[in-house]
Amino acid sequence: MGMVFLYLFRMKALALFILLFVSVPIVSAQPVIVIVRHAEKAANGGNDPDLSSAGRARANELARILKDSGITAIFSTEFKRTQETAAPTATSTHMTPTVVAAKDTAALVGKLHQLNGNALVVGHGDTIPDIVKALGINSSINIPDADYSELFIVTLGDKPQLFRLHYPDDERSENGIAK
Repeated sequence: MGMVFLYLFRMKALALFILLFVSVPIVSAQPVIVIVRHAEKAANGGNDPDLSSAGRARANELARILKDSGITAIFSTEFKRTQETAAPTATSTHMTPTVVAAKDTAALVGKLHQLNGNALVVGHGDTIPDIVKALGINSSINIPDADYSELFIVTLGDKPQLFRLHYPDDERSENGIAK
């Protein structure tokens, strides 16, 4: 029971923190871009695999975390794993994601700079560093192949800011209860 409470507390704290972080720039009219790597992919499926069950759970958790964050646009790539990661958030916000080619960072960043609201971008481990850099952040970003836990939050404006978060460790069993 203690593990369930701790897990729920951590998830609520993360959701509250993201909500507060995303809400402050709304007042100052600076868009906030939430950038995530696609969730865990299935071992099979060639170059364009679906999400694994763990990936689907992470995508659902992302939607839950972002439900009150004022997301007004969602961007994914042409690959199923990014589209499936974005799908629960798109469903909960009643939006259709915009598909931008994975390697077309310039087109994506151009669209992000035209926004009047907050956005979710679902990318890939090898494209996120370029996206963050193109948004004006000079921090070095390296995402290990097995890491699907990072959330990159960028506030746009005269001096873009980067804030890095991680999804809480999810040690839930198949019925959704923490182990």
